[in-house]
Amino acid sequence: QVQLAESGGGSVQAGGSLTLSCAASGRSGRILSNNGMGWFRQAPGKEREFVGGINWNGSSKNYADSVKGRFTISRDSAKSTMYLQMNRLTPEDTAVYYCAGARRAYASDVVEDYNYWGQGTQVTVSS
Repeated sequence: QVQLAESGGGSVQAGGSLTLSCAASGRSGRILSNNGMGWFRQAPGKEREFVGGINWNGSSKNYADSVKGRFTISRDSAKSTMYLQMNRLTPEDTAVYYCAGARRAYASDVVEDYNYWGQGTQVTVSS
């Protein structure tokens, strides 16, 4: 069994930055090293939406249009950890952010393509 734990959320003013981390645990060796990973977010009253994803070796990344150019995903397979660097934050970025492990080597934008999920971390951006 694999567990994912997000950290780094908090409150920030518009224009600020935050970096989220997602640590995988539960097995020996490099956890999810052969799997894509993704970040999703869910604001109150809205569906969970894709933020961005990274493939198994970090060579390919994809982002939602709403965060492209502001957010950057990276991963350190040796540490079984994924990161989300968020810059130029706006109040519209306020949500609970979830990291997820994909079923395959690539990271899609479809919730059902992920079978491991963290508990989420709150990000609040004030104007």
